[in-house]
Amino acid sequence: MVRWLSAKLGPTVTSRYVARNLLRLLTSCYVGSTRQQFMGSISNSSPLNSGNIYQKRPVLGDVVSAPVLGCLMHVACLYGEPVLTYQYLPYISYLVAPGMGGSPSRLNSRKEAGLLAAVTLTQKIIVYLCDTTLMDILPRISHEVLLPVLNSLTSLITGFPGGAQARTVLCLKTISLIALICLRIGQEMVQQHLSETVATFFQVFSLVHELQCQALRPETPSLSEGRVLEVPFLDGQRRAVDLALLDELQKVFTLEMAYMTYVPFSCLLGDVIQKIVPNHVLVGQLAGQYLESASPVGQDPMNLAPMPSTSAEQDPQGRGVNHDDGNSGTFGSVLVGNRIQIPVDTQPESPGPLGPSSGVSGCLGGLCEMGGEENSLKRDLPRCPHGLSGNWLAYWQYEIGVSQHDAHFHFHQIRLQSFLGHSGAVKCVAPLSSEDFFLSGSKDRTVRLWPLYNCGDGTSETAPRLIYTHHRKSIFHVSQLEASQQVVSCDGTVHVWDPFTGKTVRIVEPWDNRVPWTAVAVMPAPHTSITLASADSTLRFVDCRKPGLQHEFRLGGGLNAGLVRSLAVSPSGRSVVAGFSSGFMVLLDTRTGLVLRGWPAHEGDILQIKAVEGGTLISSSSDHSLTIWKELEQKPTHHYKSPSDPIHTFDLYGSEVVTGTVANKIGVCSLTEPPSQATTKLSSENFRGTLTSLAVLPTKRHLLLGSDNGAVRLLA
Repeated sequence: MVRWLSAKLGPTVTSRYVARNLLRLLTSCYVGSTRQQFMGSISNSSPLNSGNIYQKRPVLGDVVSAPVLGCLMHVACLYGEPVLTYQYLPYISYLVAPGMGGSPSRLNSRKEAGLLAAVTLTQKIIVYLCDTTLMDILPRISHEVLLPVLNSLTSLITGFPGGAQARTVLCLKTISLIALICLRIGQEMVQQHLSETVATFFQVFSLVHELQCQALRPETPSLSEGRVLEVPFLDGQRRAVDLALLDELQKVFTLEMAYMTYVPFSCLLGDVIQKIVPNHVLVGQLAGQYLESASPVGQDPMNLAPMPSTSAEQDPQGRGVNHDDGNSGTFGSVLVGNRIQIPVDTQPESPGPLGPSSGVSGCLGGLCEMGGEENSLKRDLPRCPHGLSGNWLAYWQYEIGVSQHDAHFHFHQIRLQSFLGHSGAVKCVAPLSSEDFFLSGSKDRTVRLWPLYNCGDGTSETAPRLIYTHHRKSIFHVSQLEASQQVVSCDGTVHVWDPFTGKTVRIVEPWDNRVPWTAVAVMPAPHTSITLASADSTLRFVDCRKPGLQHEFRLGGGLNAGLVRSLAVSPSGRSVVAGFSSGFMVLLDTRTGLVLRGWPAHEGDILQIKAVEGGTLISSSSDHSLTIWKELEQKPTHHYKSPSDPIHTFDLYGSEVVTGTVANKIGVCSLTEPPSQATTKLSSENFRGTLTSLAVLPTKRHLLLGSDNGAVRLLA
């Protein structure tokens, strides 16, 4: 359902509401000690014994988070790499950022889970980034993600609520992430961009080793309270140490962890590791001590570490390496002849004490040997027609920074799409309730159904999905009957037709050919009726499911009010208001047929009427005014006056009215606040011709603008 919604809602709504909540949900997947337990059978001695750190050691939280990560990556595949770099990475930086105030304290369970979620999501992102983008944002990843995580991981004064288990899981995930980046960018780039990161991680082994040699013990009876001391270290610095955390640190940064991290990194980086890790001698000694203790008696311990394979001709089983592994072209690969190859060793000759993937063979193959997405070094995001670029990308970048609680309509005049095909002026536009499609009616006697999925960079022109050609005159009204999902269009005769097939369901002819229909409005669901006003000031109700009429009411009441120009039905369906060419308005109860009120609302021809919740009516007139009324109150609530041109078209967005004039000016005014209107003049670059019709897409916060040259533009 989430994947379907992500494609249906478009990039801005998906990022603001779907992706944001998925990112928050990801943290919840790792909350609690149960979610931080390793999966499968685990040796009692250490969770590291069942495999190399470069293999993903799943915890229960990884299983729970798999669907969430799948949906997040699906959004990225739909809308492209900007989703990873502009939305996901900033959120990861927010998750791992140190708390306000900077005072050392125990992490809470939510922050701890956030660190695990951040590292897991970063691993996914690194796999899908192209080489150019990865190198561009590598400094950001290092300083905003890796270093803050390592500061928490290697802190001597910050405890984890999950204790040694949580810190071990974070350590394995973090070092696996660093290794993945190293494999992608190669030795030289590691030395240039990740020296501080790698050195920060390995430094903790020296600190823990020195604390162990000093044999510090907590003097307080309760370990949970702890005691922070300033302890001198061999590098000449004094660091604060929480004595209650000594046991936790010693359980995580063990001899085995030193071996599991240092040996593969030394194989991966070669001599570079001696330049970027100042304490490489000590860490190497710790790794050697573990290897000596783990090896059988009388055997040379160093022979257990497999050496890197130098053969570029064959794999260990004697087969050629000409097969395509799908990973060519990434940084840190091995050059084989005239091609780039990532070596994969699926069956090392010497298994070693830690399982079949220890040593360099596991280092280079651990991320790839399982195959598939979970162990890929690099995967390409599929090219999707909905990918963000140009104006779409600029608008999306703005939208993801807007608060979810911002209820105002912001018009930036960014052109997103063009819909060309009408040969006459566009008289009306109406989005369908799903906002996937919209309808346009024109002087060329056609109604066209257009798709509203984002496409291109803002300059693309979209073709109609369906054209309805059964009208004989210029079309002045088109809308959707929500209850039956049918389209209602009128050119003096009302046509009801199916938007999926284009077939006519019913045609409602005027009772007298000399008295055509002049205004149409559809009833809200669950009603299936259409309200029709004729030139003789008669209001009729037609049910699409039945032949003939339901009701017929006279609106004139003996007054010469002129023609009915506009109709509006209240959201509840209980009342309908009609606006006349004389400026007169009549409010009718649809259940009884009684005229509730009739009053002279404007001095000129009424151009458009809308009804909203709470018995509120909005009307515009050729006398340059836009007026807001309460149904049964005599005086208007608000009154807006356009200085130069009448507001001939408008639509509603929440508690605001978006207006348009023939001078191509777009305005936004409030239904509730004192009269004030901000207007924007449409530039000729974004909109050509004269504005004839306007509709708001309330969910996506876009504007559909129809012009007299037959074009419809989508602007934001």
